[in-house]
Amino acid sequence: MRFRGRLESASVHPGNVLLFGRSAMLSRWLLILFGLIVMLCMGTVYAWSIFRTPLEQELAISATQSLLPFTLVLVFYALVMPIAGFAIPRVGTRRTTAIGGLVIGCGYILASFAQDIGSLAFCYGAIGGTGIGIVYGVPILVVSRWFPDRKGLAVGLTIVGFGLSPLITAPLANQLLAAYGVRPTLRLLGIAIAVIIVALSLLMRLPPRCWLPDGSTEPTPQASAVAPACRPRPLWRQRSFYALWSCYAIGTLVGLSAIGISSPVGQEIIAINPAVAASSVSLFALFNGVSRPLFGWLSDRFQPHHVALLSYGLVLIACVLMVNAQPGQVVSYLVAFSLFWFSLGGWLAMAPTITLRFFDAERYSQNYGIVFTAYGAGALVGTLLAGRLRDLFGSYGAVFYVMAALAILGSGIAALFLRRERQLLPGTSA
Repeated sequence: MRFRGRLESASVHPGNVLLFGRSAMLSRWLLILFGLIVMLCMGTVYAWSIFRTPLEQELAISATQSLLPFTLVLVFYALVMPIAGFAIPRVGTRRTTAIGGLVIGCGYILASFAQDIGSLAFCYGAIGGTGIGIVYGVPILVVSRWFPDRKGLAVGLTIVGFGLSPLITAPLANQLLAAYGVRPTLRLLGIAIAVIIVALSLLMRLPPRCWLPDGSTEPTPQASAVAPACRPRPLWRQRSFYALWSCYAIGTLVGLSAIGISSPVGQEIIAINPAVAASSVSLFALFNGVSRPLFGWLSDRFQPHHVALLSYGLVLIACVLMVNAQPGQVVSYLVAFSLFWFSLGGWLAMAPTITLRFFDAERYSQNYGIVFTAYGAGALVGTLLAGRLRDLFGSYGAVFYVMAALAILGSGIAALFLRRERQLLPGTSA
């Protein structure tokens, strides 16, 4: 179902709307499940680490080189999503999802034939990341339209699939690696991902125009589109956009920096066994996934700047724990990095929910695509920052002072500027 053309003002009674042959009030929850599965498939890219060792041996590449495909996934994922956001209203949710699923599958399959790091990085990173950028915004858009009464919770439950994906897909990929080797595993994953996402694309439909669930008093984006006096100003003309972008970039930068050093910090500062440090990542990933619906729910019920301050407060607690950590203090390490991962997952739920609350919901896919460039900036800087600081100061301890400073900066921006602005009536000027 496309969402273009002139919109009607009359609301649609929920009891008259059927979804998958049943009342939309009940069956709309299935869309969260379908979106979660799509996110689960895309989150397989986070299991890249299991491919690194066999590919390093086969292609005779360094550990730094083997990180390039994953880095490119993050970069292209963030670059393409704004473009896809503008394409979704024209192409449609189902067609966009299907195209993206096929692109992801092609990236995996073509990567399985790569004979050097350059072609591997291009196929897995550039092509695969492009596919993720195409698809990512669709499930979020769909559930936010079907759940105008619970936007944050619906978005958080949907994107939890991306965060928890490594807990499910990494063991599966490990079994395939042991049985078939790295190249057949990439092909099998590519085929499976493409088939599942394309199949689920047929179910990615939007609600009727002006549809509202029972008990909801919030106007739908479609209904508000016909009331120009209530229509928000363009994104780039609102101070809150720059505040949200900055806060999102800081949250992402800190979180992705922590993700990249989770295991090395455990070994260097806490002096724990490398195997224990590696296995603790599963615990951190669990916190990263659980935080998404929780922060989505909080974003529905509290002012966004309060929720942002909570997130930054958790980061500051984690930084204090790590600055004072000594060898053998495993509990401090586990608590601190669980909080880092928890906070990152929270921002991935807060940012889309705040975008829905602050800006023109009718243009949500375009708006969040622009806001999501903050993730790309944070990912690019965050993946390089920790290593650079380690080289400069000889220890990862310096990283946590920088993270704390960034959290304080983000808190100030959130407290002062992360607030919904008064919208102007037609004909008035800012």
